[in-house]
Amino acid sequence: MAAIAEAAALIRAGECVAVPTETVYGLAADATESRAVAGIYAAKGRPSFNPLIVHVPDLAAAERIAVFDPQARDLATRFWPGPLTLVLPVRPDAGIASLVTAGLDTIAIRVPRHRAMQALLEASGKPLAAPSANASGSISPTRAEHVAKSLAGRIPLVIDDGATPAGVESTIVMGNQILRPGPLTQAELFPGAPGPRLSPGNGEGIIAPGQLDSHYAPSKPVRLHATEAKNGEYLIGFGPIHGTETLSATGDLTEAAANLFDALHRADASDALAIAVAPIPASGIGLAINDRLRRAAF
Repeated sequence: MAAIAEAAALIRAGECVAVPTETVYGLAADATESRAVAGIYAAKGRPSFNPLIVHVPDLAAAERIAVFDPQARDLATRFWPGPLTLVLPVRPDAGIASLVTAGLDTIAIRVPRHRAMQALLEASGKPLAAPSANASGSISPTRAEHVAKSLAGRIPLVIDDGATPAGVESTIVMGNQILRPGPLTQAELFPGAPGPRLSPGNGEGIIAPGQLDSHYAPSKPVRLHATEAKNGEYLIGFGPIHGTETLSATGDLTEAAANLFDALHRADASDALAIAVAPIPASGIGLAINDRLRRAAF
């Protein structure tokens, strides 16, 4: 398609472009070129200590960049292409710009499933660093119009391929720990494993994308676990709690995840003074929803 060819040409010229993945829209640039990666940080206003996820077309390409142990290779074989990011030791000869890893000796890497991102990877011939295509800290984009509003005038192209299906960012795994919950749950990743494997950080700073305390945030205050709206609030409902709109009237967590950021965008654009969100069960993909909501309300 013409948009992919144009985007690939921009990537090869050192520009960054917005492209949908199965999770959210990403802001992609050549991960091997420092100046191109710097363009991502500049467009987003992203702190340089916050590393980026590198997207590659397949496992073989990932193994040229990162060192896989048997467990990581098993996860990649089971869940790639898909919404799983692995944090692995970066190879000394990987050729990845140091800005991508924020100076760490590990790299966050995944193989996306979405047709547009896969087409761009093939057309550009480059590994692509691609965080969410929005101003840093603000609500993640699940539609092209979200990108256009957040990054207006900062990037040359947005590839519009409709709403993203998953609606929340990828699950991030390092070793046997989940650093960021996402569409893939602990039960899917580590079946039969006892106890929670969620480890948002190690107390020593940022070790993977998506670990900032304040993130995914609207411009308005956010109140969680709301059973009814207070005066001036836009209530985002779930299940039996009917609000201004609902993430899922039937209590379907997968539907709720797909609708989450879209609903936050609408609430933020409304005339309401604040946003309230109904309680979401902390199980399965509900862990990812609650993680994003906690950071939005921080």
